[in-house]
Amino acid sequence: MTPAARLQAAIDVLSPVLSGAPAERELTRWARGARYAGSKDRAAVRDHVFDALRMLRSSAWLGGLDDRPVEKMDAHAVVSGLLRQQGQEPETLFTGSGYAPPRPPPPGPPLEQAPEAVRLDVADWLLPRLCASLGDRTEPVCDALRHRAPVDLRVNLARTTREEVVRQLAADGHAAHAIDVSPSALRLDGPARGLNRLPAYQDGLFELQDAGSQTLVDRLPLQDGMRVLDLCAGGGGKTLAMAAAAKLEISAHDAIPERMRDLPARAARAGIEVDLVEDPSGPFDLVVCDVPCSGSGAWRRQPEAKWRLTPERLTELQSIQSDILRRASSLTRPGGTVAYMTCSLLRDENDAVVERSGLSVVSRWSTDPLAGTDGFFIALMHP
Repeated sequence: MTPAARLQAAIDVLSPVLSGAPAERELTRWARGARYAGSKDRAAVRDHVFDALRMLRSSAWLGGLDDRPVEKMDAHAVVSGLLRQQGQEPETLFTGSGYAPPRPPPPGPPLEQAPEAVRLDVADWLLPRLCASLGDRTEPVCDALRHRAPVDLRVNLARTTREEVVRQLAADGHAAHAIDVSPSALRLDGPARGLNRLPAYQDGLFELQDAGSQTLVDRLPLQDGMRVLDLCAGGGGKTLAMAAAAKLEISAHDAIPERMRDLPARAARAGIEVDLVEDPSGPFDLVVCDVPCSGSGAWRRQPEAKWRLTPERLTELQSIQSDILRRASSLTRPGGTVAYMTCSLLRDENDAVVERSGLSVVSRWSTDPLAGTDGFFIALMHP
């Protein structure tokens, strides 16, 4: 595919996404119908779509759409505005010939003239909440969310060392380096595609996991012999990280068990035993609840979520978070620890939920993309 044809494909994918369709589903649908597209073509189209979602409002503004709701945006104009943000002239690729997109619309006013929420690529209603949560870090954090996230790996230190994984990755053509955020963290220096086919991955020596997420596990009071419950396990990334950090009796649960479908295979690959439970029975020494949240700290990786969040959904999430925290407390032994975690930047989902819980707070900690990781929050509490 030519660069122009890739842009047209990105426009075709983005158009239904702006109307509410899931981006991953539309990318898969396009790829199945585009048998002529190679792996590099598919990767380029994906990058265009996700870059546009990260910088959606500002790209729409520069594409001549002024300030309008997401569902009323035109994907053709958005992608032309994206190119302008990236220092390219869309006129050179939007020629209308062959498989190229039609001529671009006239550019919009300079971005400096746009409203603040447009420049920062967030919803109008959300900006005051971000300001209340982040203070003078609001603008740089929002800017960081407009760019791609790095690819981090968690080394299975129960089986190997970071140095050995770096060596094996290099032998397979992938450069990586250790970062200080966590003793188990590596950061790739290039693309991540094909990692799950590498021998080191198949042997359970590493997993893909943001370094900030690894740091949350580093902050848990894990000791050999503890009985631990991961109450909102999802895919099991933190479950596996905890099990690699200490010899635990560890159980994993999720309200939607299907989310854990890959966990047994991942645990077996890592040489770890995890008990998947439908109805956990306490008491546990430690209950970890990585609760459903806005995901605002990870919007670099899931940018469409930024445009799906509403005030009503945020209120609903806070209620769910409080309910989970109450359940976690009931499953924790006296003197044990409840660990409340989110990947949110919002005080509404972090400190506010913890302070309403009535639990005794031992410590709390947070990070955001300015530290080079996704945004996370953790509070350790006694019931």
